[in-house]
Amino acid sequence: MSLHDDAVLVLKSYDEQEELRQLYLDHLAAHPDGMWKSCGTGHLTASALVIDPERARVLLTLHKKLGMWLQMGGHCEPGDATLAHAALREATEESGVAGLTLLRGGPVRLDRHAIPAPCHWHLDVQYAALATAGAVAEISDESLDLRWFAYDEVAGVADESVVRLLDHTRSAL
Repeated sequence: MSLHDDAVLVLKSYDEQEELRQLYLDHLAAHPDGMWKSCGTGHLTASALVIDPERARVLLTLHKKLGMWLQMGGHCEPGDATLAHAALREATEESGVAGLTLLRGGPVRLDRHAIPAPCHWHLDVQYAALATAGAVAEISDESLDLRWFAYDEVAGVADESVVRLLDHTRSAL
């Protein structure tokens, strides 16, 4: 099975956010390269909100290019067997946190957002990654900063998409 096939399978089984799910499926059907950054009209991405439920906090990165506090995530790579693998890889690389595990049940939500050219659109499949007790974060070169925020602080630093991801993640816990 290819990463493209995995994406179609994940999206076909996803109940919520029907309109976005269908848009993602239509995109993949129309664009054989729809998983990759090279697809000029947009492409799927995978992200994960790193969460420490024991301490009621999440780890956000101050994205170097966008200058926004976001969850960890990014582009799928040829070595990613699944979207879940891509999300976990990105979360581990960008957070430096060892031992992350994805929250059971598959993606938490979908989010489509405009990105400056040449990417145009990210069709993001969003997961949640659980940090182990005492997790230590280490900033990567993709970030300006990396910081833990209490749940109630997120709305003051991040955009609505991150707030919605946190809300959906907390509901799934």
